[in-house]
Amino acid sequence: MEFSIKTGSPEKQRSDCVVLGVFEGGKLSGAALALDKAAKHYLSDIIARGDMSGKAATTLLLHRVPNTLSERVLLVGLGKSAEFHAKQFLDAACAAMRAVQATGAKDATLYLAELPVAGRDSTWCLTQAVLAAYETSYRFDRLKSKPEKDNKSLQKIHFGLIDGKQAAALKTVQNQAVAIAKGMKLAKDLGNLPGNICTPTYLAAQALALAKSHKSIKTTVLEEKDMQKLGMGSLLSVTRGSEQPAKLITLEYHGADKKQKPIVLVGKGITFDSGGISLKPGAEMDEMKYDMCGAASVLGTLQAVAEMNLKLNVVGVIPSCENLPSGSATKPGDIVTSMSGQTIEILNTDAEGRLILCDALTYAGKFKPDTVVDIATLTGACVIALGHVASGLFSNQESLARDLLAAGDQAYDRAWQLPLWDDYQPLLDSNFADMQNIGGRAGGTITAACFLSRFTKDYRWAHLDIAGTAHKSGKEKGATGRPVPLLAQYLINRAKDSKQQ
Repeated sequence: MEFSIKTGSPEKQRSDCVVLGVFEGGKLSGAALALDKAAKHYLSDIIARGDMSGKAATTLLLHRVPNTLSERVLLVGLGKSAEFHAKQFLDAACAAMRAVQATGAKDATLYLAELPVAGRDSTWCLTQAVLAAYETSYRFDRLKSKPEKDNKSLQKIHFGLIDGKQAAALKTVQNQAVAIAKGMKLAKDLGNLPGNICTPTYLAAQALALAKSHKSIKTTVLEEKDMQKLGMGSLLSVTRGSEQPAKLITLEYHGADKKQKPIVLVGKGITFDSGGISLKPGAEMDEMKYDMCGAASVLGTLQAVAEMNLKLNVVGVIPSCENLPSGSATKPGDIVTSMSGQTIEILNTDAEGRLILCDALTYAGKFKPDTVVDIATLTGACVIALGHVASGLFSNQESLARDLLAAGDQAYDRAWQLPLWDDYQPLLDSNFADMQNIGGRAGGTITAACFLSRFTKDYRWAHLDIAGTAHKSGKEKGATGRPVPLLAQYLINRAKDSKQQ
């Protein structure tokens, strides 16, 4: 799918389909008004007859509108103008994209970027429209014996602007949005693959392929023997029950001066999580293939960063393994020694994500990082607390938390900060080791973050719990690609900040 920006009035666009917005009550968007005037109130007459209410996310397809060069005009409902906020825009953009894709149009011109979304500007609108185009066209059917034939003819999307003053700036934004959308697609593809295909070895191969296609990325893969030498007893305790070898994958993106300290992204890469000896219930266990979505988001973000050519140094660290029960698997009550030297009593083998992350977080210190952010489908407790809307956010520095929250709001990939108070730390006390790996049912997502915080005292650190946002269940089952937009926006903002300094 190709994207471009066109300036000029909508009736003059020679396109297979022009998309225009209509508010409830028949109020036309600026672009729709312009076309309606040229068409001698053709749109107004249709609305007056009640064929288009303007209700949010409704659509009406028109053919051969008078005095226009486009074969089709698609009207999309925007809802009440006084309530036209971010969500209403996103719903309208997705509805418009689905409707256009259902036609035979090979190209479409969307007048969405200049819509008056409360608290948002045209750069935001254009970015979200690009993401909506990718989201609505995404399919994962490569493993079906007879995939549905792709009859979609839509190949080019133009973003129409009546006011061309912003065209140059929006071109840069458009290119960034496409890079982010492709990064999300990579993350979704990896997440949706089953565990018998997407193994730690497969993830490592994808990281190596990323380095091969982007010269700015260098990938290194450590084997179990390498991890043993580093003293990663916590990570290796998780993989003991599996025949698949664990991998520690590192991707280094060099986009700035070597003296600039890197931002390190650490992604949990459990390619299948049965719970180990603390076996999970069978229902919906298939969704535990998504326990590597943190790793997938790191790969997707690094790809986006490389394609955007951001002037930053970014490192991705991915600890990856399976968590399975067997005669050699770690048992509840076992005590292991982490790379940091701290000992851990494993009371529940299903709290394994923190066990691989803690060694990866210690390893991240070797890069002398400016900032470290870990991303993990870590706790079911986070889903209970925040549902499937917001990711959980913790940080040992308030300014970092604010920056990530702001990036999430900017990208509409939102997070919510939870406390990381010392009051919770005693819940991890152990009679036999430096700590235990669970703190009980109460505040489970907080005590998991508290556990990780014990390995991040030497640098600025934040933790994103994406258990509720990385994938969907039920009829719409599938990976979401989150939080690639949040991470990419944070890095875009950091690149801007470093440029201004």
